[in-house]
Amino acid sequence: MMAARRLLNAETMHADSMLDTTPSPATGKLSDRVYDHVLGQIILGIFPVNSRLPSETKLAEQLDVSRPVVREALKRLREDSLIASRQGAGSFVMRSPAKNVSEFAPLQSIADIQRCFIFRIALEGEAAGLAARDHDAASLRRIEEALIALDRTLEDNILGLEEDIAFHRVIAEATGNRFFAETLSALRSQIAVGIRLNRNLSLIQPRKRIVAGQEEHRQVFKAIAARDEVGARQAMRQHIENARKRVFEGG
Repeated sequence: MMAARRLLNAETMHADSMLDTTPSPATGKLSDRVYDHVLGQIILGIFPVNSRLPSETKLAEQLDVSRPVVREALKRLREDSLIASRQGAGSFVMRSPAKNVSEFAPLQSIADIQRCFIFRIALEGEAAGLAARDHDAASLRRIEEALIALDRTLEDNILGLEEDIAFHRVIAEATGNRFFAETLSALRSQIAVGIRLNRNLSLIQPRKRIVAGQEEHRQVFKAIAARDEVGARQAMRQHIENARKRVFEGG
């Protein structure tokens, strides 16, 4: 446990730099910044599960934005199942991202990490389906080798970030369509943040969590090897959705 902690601490920012939940002045929709702010407050426990959020009017005043902007941000938080509205009572926190999430990622990045997971579900699900349909013997062998490399990271109890990224990359390459692999390459830094966060959290939780993730990788490989296009697409989509849930729903 201590070794894992040292590894994680070496790869993360100091906690003091993560506690500022003031909406970022960076460019982007105001509602995105309000979403990020409220999500950050939920993660820190300032708005704990089952607590009532401030009213739209109060949030608008606190954050110096209009009520429609706040309303749009709250709508997205409801769609993400983080909050729920109760008639005549306001909005209440329904769930919080996994415990310890703020130790491994700046709060300001959490919302974008979630958006990246959702994008990956669409992109990589299709890539896995096409890889099942179009792979050749050499590309299937590379996927299997990447899976074996991931197995070794479990045996050695190490982070396995590069091995995880490589597994997803070789599947994209197996489609025979360079745009899948090039898109993953272009988004590598953003994708790596989500994978690192998920695997960091897994290393400090019961081993069954990271084993479950590896079994999901194995199911993706089996479907591709069987040329089961529908099964591979579904297995990859489910794997990335489960990773998202393990971070954002504490699953």
